[in-house]
Amino acid sequence: MNTYVTKPNDIKRDWYVVDAQGQTLGRLATRIAAVLKGKHKPIYSPSMDTGDYVVVINAEKIVATGRKLDEKLYYRHTGYPGGLRQINLRDQLAKHPERVISAAVRGMLPHNRLGRAMFKKLKVFAGAEHPHAAHKLKTLEL
Repeated sequence: MNTYVTKPNDIKRDWYVVDAQGQTLGRLATRIAAVLKGKHKPIYSPSMDTGDYVVVINAEKIVATGRKLDEKLYYRHTGYPGGLRQINLRDQLAKHPERVISAAVRGMLPHNRLGRAMFKKLKVFAGAEHPHAAHKLKTLEL
């Protein structure tokens, strides 16, 4: 019995498109994070980036359960003293809907160099239009 070790030449990357319309934010983010990591492939290795590219469309039409629209807060800092800014989910969806999905997925990826490489394969768009139509996109069913 031999142990299989994934090599960089074995990795074949596909492109998936996900329609976020009517999807719950957390459930959508976990499925996207698993595809970015490559956990859906038999060659998955935790120490390598074996994942695929994911294009998310209709990010502005996601659904949040409970009172998260008003109670979930996003923080950023301007870099100046006293510059901590916060915005709730409802306002963030109105201004920058792609940041909502990006932040949820980023928190589910490893917090190191490998996670940053995985996160670069995520493309999020607020509407249905995207510039990645030239790739052979497969639909990712959730």
